[in-house]
Amino acid sequence: MATLILPNADSRPDEMAIKDEFGETSWRDFNKRVNQLIHALREVGLKTGDAFSVVSGNRREYIEAFAAAAHGGWLLVPINWHLVPEEVAYVLADSGSKAMLVDARFIELGEQTLEHPDRPNLDAVVIMGSEADTFAEEAISFHTYEGFLADQDDSEPENQALGGPMFYTSGTTGHPKGVKSALSQTGAPVETLKLIGDGISGMLSIEPGGRSLLVGPIYHSAQWAFSFLPLLAGASIVMRHKFDAAETVRLIDQEQITNTHLVPTQFTRMLRLEEDKKAAYQGNSLKVVWHGAAPCPPEIKRQMIEWWGPVVNEYYGSTEGAIVTTVTAEEWLERPGTLGKPTPITEIIVVKEDGSRAEAGESGSLYVRNLMGSDFEYHNDPEKTEKAHLEPGVYTFGDIGYLDEDGYLYMSDRKIDMIISGGVNIYPAEIEAVLISHSAVLDAAVFGIPNDEFGEEVKAAVELAVGVEPSPELEEDLIAHCREHLAGFKTPKSVDFEASLPRHPTGKLLKRLLRDKYWEGTGRTI
Repeated sequence: MATLILPNADSRPDEMAIKDEFGETSWRDFNKRVNQLIHALREVGLKTGDAFSVVSGNRREYIEAFAAAAHGGWLLVPINWHLVPEEVAYVLADSGSKAMLVDARFIELGEQTLEHPDRPNLDAVVIMGSEADTFAEEAISFHTYEGFLADQDDSEPENQALGGPMFYTSGTTGHPKGVKSALSQTGAPVETLKLIGDGISGMLSIEPGGRSLLVGPIYHSAQWAFSFLPLLAGASIVMRHKFDAAETVRLIDQEQITNTHLVPTQFTRMLRLEEDKKAAYQGNSLKVVWHGAAPCPPEIKRQMIEWWGPVVNEYYGSTEGAIVTTVTAEEWLERPGTLGKPTPITEIIVVKEDGSRAEAGESGSLYVRNLMGSDFEYHNDPEKTEKAHLEPGVYTFGDIGYLDEDGYLYMSDRKIDMIISGGVNIYPAEIEAVLISHSAVLDAAVFGIPNDEFGEEVKAAVELAVGVEPSPELEEDLIAHCREHLAGFKTPKSVDFEASLPRHPTGKLLKRLLRDKYWEGTGRTI
């Protein structure tokens, strides 16, 4: 870690590098433990270019794993701990993971995944956070995390090479897909990531010696980018496994937080705190708050700016294309609703339905070009990769919007059916596939409807098989069926029974005819 961690271990060895509910780790110990983890993973057989997965909540060991991957030349696959065993098994197999690190809080999920017939062979399973006497699969080399590190020396590993995360997005065609971006390369010089970390931290006004607060799941690409990349530029991380509004407000002052990433649902929960808890907040250390991942209701954003001041900044981006635009609080107040201007290394191209380029103020599909030449691909899915590209290096996230005459971006709609609930992307296709597998269902449609707290919630509409009658009991049964096969956040909150689902003569489902009635009078469409 001579390039990325060692400078801080040498210059401020006893200062805090990472801190969670269980304790804190100094820069010196962080450096040593990452070295030990690299040695340990190499010992069980991982080679440059291999992948390993982590099923964990926010904890210090997760940051150590990210740092080890970054220097060991490996892909780290963060797996959402809300998933069910068959979903985890799929990601393990699709990514080609050679090992799995499991948070002890989710050991049951780990055991059930290892019992699943679709999971791949693994060279090692490592449990983070507690000692465990038994595990589901005796044929797998099982370790506790501390035991895994204990027998390794803490010297700087030789032949270090760049590695990075491969985040999985929910699938528009049934299964989630791994995103290989510029940050997912393996084998390049480690110094590359140092340049990226410094560049992004500078662009986001994050102080090199500051403190990042992580209160969203780091298996999400944005939470990783806004915490781990600043860490490489020298910013410490204070984290929590789960978000608590009152604790977050308190931690900012107590831990002298300088920067954090939040989503609109978290804004809403903090704004609803008791007045005495809100009044106790000082916020003197806070330099910048970034929010994104979901549309923010304008009134919520105004209230946050009134409370916290002009530190509340916004960005538009995605796992595939990183950060595309940014907008300060001052700019947003002058142009309510804007997502800002493209970053200096990004170009936005607006394409109308006829394929021509849109003029200022004209809406169309949004395409992005990274002027540094970086691009992405979907792992094991060249067809999906091609569909996301207008041409090599020019790609879309499926959104519709326009640029005003001054180059500020405004969002009009989402072209694809994606639902964003509490900042989490949910794709209906995989939910619809599960619903249709139920014997009572002939056809299914899933879409997002308004939710005051989460922005959107998952709604299902189904056409029942001949002879099946709708009932509250059947609705409960369909929801339970989804919960059995899908993560809870993907499970519909309610089900509408339709005599028939509206389809175009070509067979295309006209989902808007089902969805629009729920959005009437809300003043928004997403």
